[in-house]
Amino acid sequence: MASPSRRLQTKPVITCLKSVLLTYTFIFWFTGVILLTVGIWGKVSLEVYFSLLNEKATNVPFVLIGTGTVIILLGTFGCFATCRASAWMLKLYSMFLTIIFLVELVAAIVGFVFRHEIKNSFKMNYESSLKLYNDTDFQKSEAVDTIQRTLHCCGVDSATDWETTSYYAEKGFPRSCCRFHSCVWADRKDLKKQNQEGCFVKVTTVIQSEMGVVAGISFGVACFQLIGIFLACCLSRSITNNQYEIV
Repeated sequence: MASPSRRLQTKPVITCLKSVLLTYTFIFWFTGVILLTVGIWGKVSLEVYFSLLNEKATNVPFVLIGTGTVIILLGTFGCFATCRASAWMLKLYSMFLTIIFLVELVAAIVGFVFRHEIKNSFKMNYESSLKLYNDTDFQKSEAVDTIQRTLHCCGVDSATDWETTSYYAEKGFPRSCCRFHSCVWADRKDLKKQNQEGCFVKVTTVIQSEMGVVAGISFGVACFQLIGIFLACCLSRSITNNQYEIV
């Protein structure tokens, strides 16, 4: 058992560690709020793009929302464990932080490795949506219109992609391809009055920039957790070694 003088010497150290860990835990809790917000924002703003990807890609916003929620709950638990100065709770807190860090790290690596697969998946689905436009899949047709209208583009690689579709044979280019505010029926087959640039390049640019923000925030949160793991372990060890108790 440590002597009273030893306890007296280590008390300021433990108090300092508690203050730093509490500050960290509050910031960590706040990053959970950020991830939750980013996940909701991604679900809302990128929904039209995700609808043209495979089902796995559409789960990305939900992963962020789930991770943010877990971090908020874990941050609350960390504050409680730190205030109680409970060694076993701090070890549990450190273990949870490590697990989340590993999960986020693996997710980031998988996302980076399969980023080209996402592009290919989007292109194939977009080409398929053009062939079935306004026919059997209304949701994807609506997504195509939204993308073409928002990004001022037409077709996959160029506007001429529409010329091979059954919709073009019957009605011409969709209204969302028109370069002007409105196109009369006579303009629907006039290539010169349509946006010429294809949507694939524009969409992948948008996805890369938006997902770059998401990936940057997620990676920053993951690295930030290493600080919490270190602080929680140090405080737990100090409490255990010196048998410190809050009166």
